[in-house]
Amino acid sequence: MIFPPPLKPGDKVGLLSTARKIAREELQPALDSLRAWGLEPVLGEHLFAVDHQYAGTDAQRTADLQTMLDRPDLAAILCARGGYGTLRIIDAVDLRGLRKHPKWIVGFSDVTTLIMAAYNRNLATIHGPMAISWNGKTGDAASREHLRQMLFGELSTYAAAPIRQDLVRTGRGEGRLIGGNLSMLSQLLGTETDFSTKGCVLFLEDLDEYLYHIDRMVVHLRRAGKFAQLAGLIVGGFTDLHDNDTPFGMSYEEIIADAVREHDYPVCFDFPVGHAPRNYPLIHGAKVRLEVSHTRAELQFLEGGKR
Repeated sequence: MIFPPPLKPGDKVGLLSTARKIAREELQPALDSLRAWGLEPVLGEHLFAVDHQYAGTDAQRTADLQTMLDRPDLAAILCARGGYGTLRIIDAVDLRGLRKHPKWIVGFSDVTTLIMAAYNRNLATIHGPMAISWNGKTGDAASREHLRQMLFGELSTYAAAPIRQDLVRTGRGEGRLIGGNLSMLSQLLGTETDFSTKGCVLFLEDLDEYLYHIDRMVVHLRRAGKFAQLAGLIVGGFTDLHDNDTPFGMSYEEIIADAVREHDYPVCFDFPVGHAPRNYPLIHGAKVRLEVSHTRAELQFLEGGKR
């Protein structure tokens, strides 16, 4: 796995949106924070373009991403926001420039498509807060500080108190950390961006879905064998979920627990990753150790920086 070098003061960080449009004023808090960290923001040429719900046309978003992937003077790329749109352009993107000039890509949600495409080429990325999360409403200071430390090469060990102790499965597992947004992961199956989970610690999160949608996607992953040979499973935030007038009858935790009931690797729920203010950054592709008890879930990074 290729890990980009740590950032240092004076480095340039590109900002773009591969998905939904963003207004200049929404970006200002992120620009202020990056400068306070000693970094120089570089805006994508079409960052504030608008094409219906997108940040410009597919061609414009592709051009911004390709340009920043290829630029040797950028140390990182911070995605502005998610939504939907990365899936539309991923097949037009050439990641060879990222191998030649490794740089951290930071994003989550819809950006799961991009970070999984990078993973399939042995390129580590950061699943973490995007620029929109600096506005004080959709992000928190702890997550941003963890991101700053991670970008500058410092690794944290995360711990959380597990919920649904009746469903938690205790134990220890080690493997490469992969995953992201459940909706996006399910859309990658059977494509050039499909992925192997053998020996990995998988993490999942999602937003604004019906419970039966969650079940359909989880069953799809199970049928594709994505839960069969894991070293561990981290279930992050599943926020703003919906149900029909006739209740589905299971919570999202019960849906996922049922899908992996035949396996014996550690499983934890409500880990601080996903569409909530507390969204801890994760090094996607790094080797990690997951330890789960009935009172604590701990995730330790074994590579990707210094402790």
